[in-house]
Amino acid sequence: VDEFNLAAAALLVHAAQVDAHFGDDERATIMRLIQSRLELTMEESRTLFDAAHEAVDRSIQLHGFTHAVRNGFSYDERVELIEMLWEVVYADGKLDEFESQLMRRIGGLIYVDDRDRSMARIRVLERLGKD
Repeated sequence: VDEFNLAAAALLVHAAQVDAHFGDDERATIMRLIQSRLELTMEESRTLFDAAHEAVDRSIQLHGFTHAVRNGFSYDERVELIEMLWEVVYADGKLDEFESQLMRRIGGLIYVDDRDRSMARIRVLERLGKD
């Protein structure tokens, strides 16, 4: 499993778990995102998802994942990852305070500025018809 894809997928899994409810909607959203955005087959996506889930379960902090993303992704790719994270956060139809804090924290750790993080959120909300 590619280190950078694993880091990105692990952040998606972490975002899904932060509100203490990791449901089928979030799982399906993550699978769709890693398959389409990372251009993986269904089997590769499942393998990556499982590896990311295991990595998140083993890790107690985000630093390793965000460090890999910050160093391995271009700025535009990091903004795209923020957009993917917003999709996961909104997969259950709502944003809670833990998810909101997580998005600010990850944005800072991967050096995506507030404006681009907010614009990514707006794009996701528009796609979901929640503007």
